[in-house]
Amino acid sequence: MAPTKYAVVGTGGRAAFFYNAIVKDFKQTATLVAFCDSNQTRMNVANSRVQELGSEALPTYKATEFDRMIEETKPDSVIVTTIDRTHHWYIIRAMELGCNVLSEKPMTVDENKCQEILDAVKATKQQLRVTFNYRYAPHNTKIRELLLNGSIGQVTSVHFEWMLNTRHGADYFRRWHRDKRNSGGLLVHKSTHHFDLVNFWLGSQPKTVFAQGDLKFYGKENAELRGETNFYSRAHGSSVAVDDPFALQMKDHPQLKEMYLDAEHEDGYYRDQSVFGDGINIEDTMGVLVSYKSGAILTYSLVAYCPWEGFRVSFNGTRGRLEMDVLEQSYVNSGGDQSKEGAVAHTKITLHPMFAPPTVIPIIEGEGGHGGGDPKLLNDLFGTPAPDNFNRAASHVDGAMSILTGIAANKAIRTGQVVQVKDLVKF
Repeated sequence: MAPTKYAVVGTGGRAAFFYNAIVKDFKQTATLVAFCDSNQTRMNVANSRVQELGSEALPTYKATEFDRMIEETKPDSVIVTTIDRTHHWYIIRAMELGCNVLSEKPMTVDENKCQEILDAVKATKQQLRVTFNYRYAPHNTKIRELLLNGSIGQVTSVHFEWMLNTRHGADYFRRWHRDKRNSGGLLVHKSTHHFDLVNFWLGSQPKTVFAQGDLKFYGKENAELRGETNFYSRAHGSSVAVDDPFALQMKDHPQLKEMYLDAEHEDGYYRDQSVFGDGINIEDTMGVLVSYKSGAILTYSLVAYCPWEGFRVSFNGTRGRLEMDVLEQSYVNSGGDQSKEGAVAHTKITLHPMFAPPTVIPIIEGEGGHGGGDPKLLNDLFGTPAPDNFNRAASHVDGAMSILTGIAANKAIRTGQVVQVKDLVKF
């Protein structure tokens, strides 16, 4: 069987995760045919990387030439790793032109774009998958296994607390994510992982959502309230930024320099904006209450300026309680070895039966990012996947249900009202 042909649209930090894997590990089953981006410099960087891995340079196409790329290179599937607010453009157009699609999370940023994607899947009959690597992490798969096996009976409530630290969390406030129009805010861009995990663990879908959230730490106003008086717009070239532990010095990171600092002359995109500048309109402190079709309820917290990185989740059920603590290694996207992104430093799962002593569940983490979840996902996408009793491959429906919790949460923050998820889109 001939290898599946892939074109990549959007050659920023996340794209390398996919194109490096195809060239390095999946030559027998997958091949790259083209890069597409609005920035030629970043496409040149992508080509230099695949050439370093022994591949030939690929043809490059500007974003305005997307249709021509499909016509000339004839990919079977398109990998969409552009800025979040443009995902729907490329997902829909690729399917209209006869291609399947792999989309980086989140699938899109609001309910209207989500509806357009759902309609396009129905009209074109093409396949759309969303790449949720957290599902494949051994500790997360183990939670699904324990719940499926009825270890705590029927799950009645979940408490899920996620901490982003002052290295990783701050990074969302330096770049395009800081504008909610681009990312949907962290409740969509980041929490899509977390809400998908809850859907995956429970085998259910969200029903109603209420939320509160605000910008309480980052942003100029908050810094002024804490007595800060020295400000800058971006780190590069700023003497003030030299002493700011939140500043990102791209010149000290070869990957960031070649992908962004050396590319900004084309599009004016600054990767190193001050996290204490103006123009930030996403929240850094969020709390969400969700009810599920299964009858369970979720209390969820996301804070983006913690001193450590990781999460705690607990499940209460009719026969006991299940708890998991995960400490993750912090990272800056494209600031180092991508295989270490989300690497797990410590995991503990404890099962508390209702009338028996607690038991610590053994976990063997794998090599690679996200506790070994990244290599498993990549093999599932580009290799020869084995049968999976846990159904970790995520469809467009899974992609939609994960973002709809965050989209509903954004609406609840705006309106102060409980949001019915069924009112957002029609499947």
